[in-house]
Amino acid sequence: MNSKDLKISRPRRSYGFTLVEMLVVIAIMSILMTAGAIGLSGAGGKGVTSGVAGAEALFDEARGMAVSKNLRTCVLVAKKNTNDPAQDLRRILVATEPVDPITGKPTAPNNPTPAWVLSSRGLLLPDQTFFSNELSKNDFSGSGAIPTVRLTGVKAAFAGEYYLYEFNDQGLASSSTDPNYEGGASFVLGSGARNSTKNADTAPPKITGSAKRDFGGFVVRRNGSTSLFRSPDQISNSLPGVGEKF
Repeated sequence: MNSKDLKISRPRRSYGFTLVEMLVVIAIMSILMTAGAIGLSGAGGKGVTSGVAGAEALFDEARGMAVSKNLRTCVLVAKKNTNDPAQDLRRILVATEPVDPITGKPTAPNNPTPAWVLSSRGLLLPDQTFFSNELSKNDFSGSGAIPTVRLTGVKAAFAGEYYLYEFNDQGLASSSTDPNYEGGASFVLGSGARNSTKNADTAPPKITGSAKRDFGGFVVRRNGSTSLFRSPDQISNSLPGVGEKF
């Protein structure tokens, strides 16, 4: 027999996936998808946390300026930006009452509605994080709406109507004439969604399913200090439900 005629038959190698390999791949994909979903569901909470921290710093700035310079100052939260509705309930500014450039003293100390002068560009809250005018109260015990003011004589990008937290050299300004009043206002942020092409009055933010309890904030005490809410239950006994405005 000619050795050249001999052929050794070798088993063909299969290049497909075995059932075990496919199951392993599916298991890994399931783990990664679950981890991703968990991360996304916490995105709103992270936005609220960073937003609260940034806002608290602005309140400290306003309070410090009021005490050190003996001026009325304020924190302003955009209610209705005239030229950019996407900033509604997201833009936060710090402003002072107007002063004489030479003396540094207020030009109209007795004017209850001074023409506020911006001291900085402030803060723009993270995406899908909004100021809650429904849950924020002039008295943190649960009564009174945060007062508003119209901001004029500023750059067009900041013109509009704002929620107002006012400070003086004693702390948070209050309409109360009771010298023993120790109350304060609350500042609350929430995570949700809104149509940013319309103003917040027309299209307020609403709770989404994944952000039902993503709320945070703090109380601004009469002396101007702040105290963080440690849980959503401290903000309100009845938070809005999915699809409701906040």
